[in-house]
This record gives sequence, C-alpha cells and structure tokens, in this order.
Amino acid sequence: MTFAHTERLALCDDALSAGPDAPTLDEGWAVADLVAHLYVRDNEPLAAAGIRLPQLAALTSRRMNAALQRFGFEGLVKAVRTGPGRWALLRLPRVDALVNRTEMFIHHEDIRRGSGEVRPRELPVPVEDELWGSLRIARLALRKAPVGIVLERTDGGASQRVKAGDRTVTILGKPSELTLWVSGRRSAADVRVVGEPDAVASLQAFAAST
Repeated sequence: MTFAHTERLALCDDALSAGPDAPTLDEGWAVADLVAHLYVRDNEPLAAAGIRLPQLAALTSRRMNAALQRFGFEGLVKAVRTGPGRWALLRLPRVDALVNRTEMFIHHEDIRRGSGEVRPRELPVPVEDELWGSLRIARLALRKAPVGIVLERTDGGASQRVKAGDRTVTILGKPSELTLWVSGRRSAADVRVVGEPDAVASLQAFAAST
C-alpha cells in the first residue's frame, strides 16, 4: 500500500471527523469543497484541468458543486475513499505514488491544520524521503522568486537549490514541512527562513503575494 493511498484513507477519516463546514488551509474552501475537488480530480479529467487552466476554472467549480449535490458530503467522502474508477491509471500503485503522494499529503494537512491548532505529525523517514524527492517541483513553483532559494532538511542535512540568484535564502525544515511551504501553506509550515535580511524580506514579500 502506497503512502498516497494511506494518506487518502486518513484524509477521508479526518474529513468526516471535521465535518463539511470546517475550515481548511485552502483559502475560501471548507472541507466539503476540498473533498469535491479531490473527487473531480480523480474522476473527471477535463473538469480537473481547470485546477491548472484558468479557462476551465468555471467548469471545475460547476463539477465540484454537481458532485456535492449528487453524493452529499458523506457519500462524496466515500467516493474519494474508493478512489478513481477500476480501469484508471491512477489506481496503479506506481502511478498513485508518483502523482498522488504530495497531493494527498498536502490536502490531508489542509484539513488537519485548518483550525490553526494542530501540530505537525511525526512521519516515518521513508515517507519524508519520498516527499523530499517530490520537492523537485519547487523549481517550477518558485521560478519567479526574487532571490535564490535552497531547501535544507533538518532531519538529515541534505539540501537542494531550487532557484538560482545572486542573493540566496535557505529554508530549513523536514521535507513534509518544506512541501507545505512550497505549496503555499506558508503560515502553517514549520520552517525557518535564513539569509541576509533584505533577501529574506524580498522572499517573504513574494511568498505573501503568491
């Protein structure tokens, strides 16, 4: 069983415990909205494209609302727990691990930390290693940052430069917390930002605007 799959199951458990109207780290989304997002992502490829493409954002929103109307909150959680259809590529363990491990982790934490009162989990080292490998996506997510950026693990000392620049800021944390920071959950991520004060200020201004 992949980490992505166990996170999916835990996410669904916590979604039911929190309830449909509980807040999440996704601004403007309650738990029901996040679950609807995951359902559309799993089952409606065209509508899911609106997650990335502004031209299709309205379609994505309509399909999320339609899913909630069709299943109800608890039924939708059950559908997300079941996952994509039997013949979907995402049901293959290797594809699931590659495509969903970061997605499920981030959205699980969106639910867990939505109230602002929940502390980070202690994840197994192999899971942290998986998330560390997935942080290559930071090169794309932070490509417009005004300073160079290095991500550094506090649980092993490894580092990776994800953005070149004349001035460099280092962001330190466990891979799981760095993943949250890179994905935009900056206020919830347990990280330290180190560098020259003007470089840190430039990065923080950029982070606040994205």
